[in-house]
Amino acid sequence: MIPAERLFTVVSQSHLRHPDVARQVSSRPMVTLVQQPDNRDTGPGLLLPLAHLYRRYPDSTVVVFPSDHFILEEDLFMAYVDQAFRVVEQDPAKVVLLGINPSEAEPEYGYIVPGKRLTGPSTPGTYEVSRFIEKPEREVAHYLVSYGGLWNTLVMVFKAKTFLNAVSRITPLLYGYFERIWRAVGTPSLGHLVKEVYQQMYPLNLSKGLLEFLPLERSPELCVLPVRGIQWSDWGSEQRIIRVLQDTGYLGRLKVCRVWK
Repeated sequence: MIPAERLFTVVSQSHLRHPDVARQVSSRPMVTLVQQPDNRDTGPGLLLPLAHLYRRYPDSTVVVFPSDHFILEEDLFMAYVDQAFRVVEQDPAKVVLLGINPSEAEPEYGYIVPGKRLTGPSTPGTYEVSRFIEKPEREVAHYLVSYGGLWNTLVMVFKAKTFLNAVSRITPLLYGYFERIWRAVGTPSLGHLVKEVYQQMYPLNLSKGLLEFLPLERSPELCVLPVRGIQWSDWGSEQRIIRVLQDTGYLGRLKVCRVWK
């Protein structure tokens, strides 16, 4: 669906000290491997590769894939991603999130409350977002699930320019940092500038610091596409990994080899 030269991967420089990471990214074109000097949470983690991407492909439609998520039915999931692409191509002002129907009230996930269903041939099954709540208390999570709330996968599709314009309105200081980086992409000063900017920058969570504010605006219009028939999990903890492996039957087939030095 996406050519290799247009797949951008962001890592922290400390990641590359691990041989497995270096091996996994060794086949990627170097211009698409974006290195952060330090971790500044998920907001800068997205904006840094987006600055590179926007410099090279200013009219691009972008999809964001968090790296630590489990998706069992990959082909079906990518069909939903393709549908979200079509929505954004028809209306570049939209930012489309993919939402999963919850199987439980998980307080460690973000929740999307769908609003009015969008009409028209370009927006099948897509809804406005009335509220976006990141990691609610368990009682609130139960309420959100009963009210039709969806888990936020953080897989989202948008026009690069549309998203950056939203960042400029919501957090202009952070936007200013990445505007400097964007203008330096392709120049010899880029590496030094990125280090300088990261020393000045404050951490910002993508969900809490940006996405929660988008439903309060009318442009861009934050939308959600409910995803059905997909087994999805955020593998941010060992407990979730083990649970999914148990539920899918993979755990019993795993073989473990311990090497003592």
